[in-house]
Amino acid sequence: MFTTFRDLPSVVWTLFAGTVVNRLGYLISPFLVFFLADRGVTGAETTYVLGALGAGNLIGPALGGLLADRIGRRSTMLIGLLGAAVAQGALFAAPGVATMAAAALLLSTAGATVSPATYALLADSVDPARRQRAYALFGWGVNVGTAAAGVLGGVLAAHGYWLLFAVDAVTMLAFAVIVAVRLPKTRPSATPTGSTDSKDASSGTGYGVVVRDRLLMTLLPLFGIQLFVYSLTEVALPLAVHDSGLSPAVYGAMAAVNAVIVVLLQPLATSLLARLPQLPVQAAGSVLIAVGVALTGLADSIAGYAVSVVVWSLGEVVVAGIAAALVANLAPADARGRYQGAFQWTWGVARFTALTGGVALYSTLGPAVLWWSALVGGLATAVATLALRHRVERRTALALAA
Repeated sequence: MFTTFRDLPSVVWTLFAGTVVNRLGYLISPFLVFFLADRGVTGAETTYVLGALGAGNLIGPALGGLLADRIGRRSTMLIGLLGAAVAQGALFAAPGVATMAAAALLLSTAGATVSPATYALLADSVDPARRQRAYALFGWGVNVGTAAAGVLGGVLAAHGYWLLFAVDAVTMLAFAVIVAVRLPKTRPSATPTGSTDSKDASSGTGYGVVVRDRLLMTLLPLFGIQLFVYSLTEVALPLAVHDSGLSPAVYGAMAAVNAVIVVLLQPLATSLLARLPQLPVQAAGSVLIAVGVALTGLADSIAGYAVSVVVWSLGEVVVAGIAAALVANLAPADARGRYQGAFQWTWGVARFTALTGGVALYSTLGPAVLWWSALVGGLATAVATLALRHRVERRTALALAA
C-alpha cells in the first residue's frame, strides 16, 4: 500500500512525521467554544473570539507565502510554529474577551503561515511527477494526526482545559525542533522555471506574480467553490444532524466514519490514481464530494447520514494532493511560496464563507437551497475544471521538461 510513497525524499518524510506530531495536538479549535463558556464568555462575546480566529486564517496564508519566498521555507515555518505556541499560552491566560480575541488572531495567523512554506518546501524537494504523491502523503499525515487528536482531546478535556493548551503548545514546539534539526536551510531559487500566461510573471516580490497568472486565477475560484462545498461537511452537517432530532454523538460518529475511510483508503487510492491524468481525477472526486454533501439533505437517520459521509469521504480520498500539486507545477521556482499562499488563502476564504454564508443560507432560505447549491456548484466546477485540462497539461509539461 505504501510502495507509491517509497521513493519520496527524506524531506517529505520529515514533514510528514512532524505534521503527525503537530496534529496530535490539534485540540483547541474543536473545544474552544466549551473553553470560552467555562470562562464565562457569553454567546455574543464568543462570536468575537471565533471571528478573530477566522480572520487569522485569512491573514496567515498570505503572510506565510510572502515570507516563504523572501526569507526561506524553514525560517517561515519556525516563526509560525513558535508564534502559535506562544499564542496558545496567551489565549489560555487572557483575562478578558478583547485579549482572548487578540490571542486567537495571533494563534490562527501564526499557525496559518506554516502551510504555504511547508507546501513550497515539498514542491522544492520533489519533481513535478511525484508532487501529487508527496502532497497526498502530507495530507494523510494531517488526517492521521487529527483523527487521533479527536480522541485525545476528549480524554484531556475531562481533566482540565489547560491540558489541551499545554499539549497543543508542546506539539508545536516539537515540530519546530524537528524543523530546526532535520530540515535544511532553504532559500528560494532566484531563477524562475516553468512558464506562465503572463509576461515576466516571475518578477517582483509581492503577489503580483500570482494575480498576473491568468490560468491560476481561473483555477483558484473553481477550487474555492469545491473547497466551500467540502467545508459544509463540518459546518452544515452538524446542523442537519441536530435538526433531525439526533444527538451530538451521531455527528461524532460521522466524523469517525470519515476519519476511518480517509486514514485507511487514502494511501491505496493514491497508489491507484497517481498515474492517471490529474484534472479528470480531481473532477471525479469533486463530483463525489458534491453528491455526498447533497445527500445530506435527504438523510434523516443514522444510516442516511452514514451513506452521505461515505460518499463525500471517498471523494476526499480521490482528490488528495491533486490541487496543491497542480498549483505547485504552475508556479515559477522563485514564487512557489506565494502560489501556495494564494491556494491556502483560497482554502481559508472557502471555509470562512461556509461558516458564515453557508450557515446563513441554511437558516434563512432553508436547507434544501443549500444542498442544491452545493450539488450544482460542485458539478459545475468539475466541468469547468475539465475544460482547462489542456492548458494545465501544457504548463505542467513545461515544468516536467525544465
